[in-house]
Amino acid sequence: MEQACSVDCHGSFSAGLGCAIPGSRVAEVMMLAKGTIWKQTVSQEFLTVEGCYILETYNQTADDSMSIARARVSTGITTAWHSLNGTIERYIIAEGSGRVEVGDLPPSDVASGDVVIIPAGVRQRIANIGKGDLIFYCICTPRFQPAVYRSLE
Repeated sequence: MEQACSVDCHGSFSAGLGCAIPGSRVAEVMMLAKGTIWKQTVSQEFLTVEGCYILETYNQTADDSMSIARARVSTGITTAWHSLNGTIERYIIAEGSGRVEVGDLPPSDVASGDVVIIPAGVRQRIANIGKGDLIFYCICTPRFQPAVYRSLE
């Protein structure tokens, strides 16, 4: 008979799957197989060298297929030119207004609900042109890892 246990990842998962060490690869695989809900912990947001704040919403070694991060750019800030080697990135604009530059395309204004697709290895940056924070979600495939980030400044 399986022993029930609680696996705590951001305080969101409990299941009778047999015990695994919280945060272990076994626990991550069990969560992927069973399903879970990930909760944001805004206090874990950090400032990046490119000039925006990032909150890793979902980035797990057991799921190399993708990652999700919430990005926040303060009013008047333009992020530094950068690219992601071998990783496609998509921005889903949640709040505010910005101006995005991708590769050799002309700058384009974006707002809530817009989606920006950035091919792997293509330069990118985004500016907050609004009066409040610009908030968007970054969906990376495969998942974001620091080794793929390349500063272009």
